[in-house]
Amino acid sequence: MEITLDMLLASRDHRVEMQHLLREKHPNLTLVCLTVIMPGNVKRNLSSLIVSQAAINALLGSLEGNIVDVVTRDLPTGYEAYVITSLSQSEAKLIACNIEDTHELGRLMDIDVLDVNGVPVKREMVGSQPRKCLMCDNEARYCMRNRTHTPQELNEKIQKMIDDYVQQL
Repeated sequence: MEITLDMLLASRDHRVEMQHLLREKHPNLTLVCLTVIMPGNVKRNLSSLIVSQAAINALLGSLEGNIVDVVTRDLPTGYEAYVITSLSQSEAKLIACNIEDTHELGRLMDIDVLDVNGVPVKREMVGSQPRKCLMCDNEARYCMRNRTHTPQELNEKIQKMIDDYVQQL
């Protein structure tokens, strides 16, 4: 199902609402929010489901023993998971960065750790480097801003990453 810009913007608003509700419910704990990076106007398909399952398995496995609550939502606008953990924000962010940087599909995962105001903790705050582009060694934000790579190139790279991952299973 193709989504519209209005649907995408509405989903972001709903995600912020969910984050707020969970922070209110668990005020002294750390909130981790997981989404899948899937360029284009189709956010939920077999490829995104493979990435979402790999992501939630990696996150829950890494947080094992420190999980208080888990909420998942499988929406047309993409998969979302919210994990409340007893770990500190910095401990959770280090785990998130490690998954994003080392998992075979980590570059397709967006794992945010939110502070008490709902602002994502920056990678640099825990000594991690900015995320790299899927296609080259530049920072991802540089290539995104400059549209250095075509949507077709990105989609081909993403599909190859997913195909290689599935081959290993």
